[in-house]
Amino acid sequence: MKKILLVFCFFQLSIYGFAEAAPKAELWSFWLANDPASLQVVDHHLWQEFLNHNLVPGRDGINRLTYAKISPEDKKRLDDYLEQLTAVSVTKLKRSQQKAFWINLYNALTVKVVLDYYPVKSINDIAISPGWFVRGPWGKTLLAVEGRKLSLDDIEHRILRPVWSDPLVHYAVNCASLSCPNLQAEAFTGANLERLLEQGARDYINHPRGARFEQKRLVVSSIYKWFADDFGTADQAVIEHLKRYAAAPLRQQLQAVTKISAYDYDWHLNDVAAAE
Repeated sequence: MKKILLVFCFFQLSIYGFAEAAPKAELWSFWLANDPASLQVVDHHLWQEFLNHNLVPGRDGINRLTYAKISPEDKKRLDDYLEQLTAVSVTKLKRSQQKAFWINLYNALTVKVVLDYYPVKSINDIAISPGWFVRGPWGKTLLAVEGRKLSLDDIEHRILRPVWSDPLVHYAVNCASLSCPNLQAEAFTGANLERLLEQGARDYINHPRGARFEQKRLVVSSIYKWFADDFGTADQAVIEHLKRYAAAPLRQQLQAVTKISAYDYDWHLNDVAAAE
């Protein structure tokens, strides 16, 4: 009976997103190939149009999507965009174009998955990844680029994180949850890439879901625990990262602390309907 109870508890933790670990960054070496001299520019206008029609900035600082009201035309626009991206020879692009490509692909594909299973309260409820005690859609193969089958985990943990080793990537990819960094209103491009990454970091860190103080205790997003290898394994390394993008008075408060007291994350869907 105890064994059955333990298995059930583990199942509950897995499904509802309380697991403390995230996948390690493990390089998929095929995607290191690039062409620094390439002049090719990937067209992201379909994704931009989709965002223009369906992304709503909230008064609470959280961008939400109108999942329940997305038109058939916009659903087709999203499908067409993803099909367009699967035809791109990514390894023949220069690095900035590649980075924007993978970020947009991840975000658009995440929205597509949510729409395919909507209505749901959380992306964790879309338990389509292979294996036992799975949660979410991240491990499922969803499409192919240059003949390589890809999952959301592949894009984030085998391409974006290890190829660029840039912690700001975490402020760009969106997991369709309230505590996730915002889905940006602009499609990423080679031209706006660095600006949007910096903006994403500032917006998130200066929002309560990124970092806040509760009775002089520093509470930060669980992202900084799940991806400690990217931000720095020691509390002080994370705090230094926060100070780099923090505005006053948060920056002043951060000067007085040397440890993180708690982590927090809300997996509820970034859905306009839930906020109405």
